[in-house]
Amino acid sequence: MSENGEDLGAPVSYLVLKEGVPVYDRSGGPVGTVEHVLADERADVFHGLLVKTADGHRFAGGDQVDGLFEHGVIVSEPVDKLATPSADTPAGLAENRVSALRKAWDWLIQPK
Repeated sequence: MSENGEDLGAPVSYLVLKEGVPVYDRSGGPVGTVEHVLADERADVFHGLLVKTADGHRFAGGDQVDGLFEHGVIVSEPVDKLATPSADTPAGLAENRVSALRKAWDWLIQPK
């Protein structure tokens, strides 16, 4: 995002958020792009986003997503503060975020 702020378009629902949309932190720094939206559409529950970064995939829990827009997403943390999907539970994650992270990891390793 530029100093003047980029027009990220109108707010959107997680139901229509497209893969490949840029992800920014609150300061406007680039984080990566949306790889996958993690949600339980039947229960209308948004778990978070799997974000593709230069250093691999990261997970932004639903409580870390400040805004979903047509042309970008804003998350509350810089890329180095977002969880990395792994078999080990990242330290300090709340129980519900661990569950969402597990879903992200299971999605990543499933046979295609």
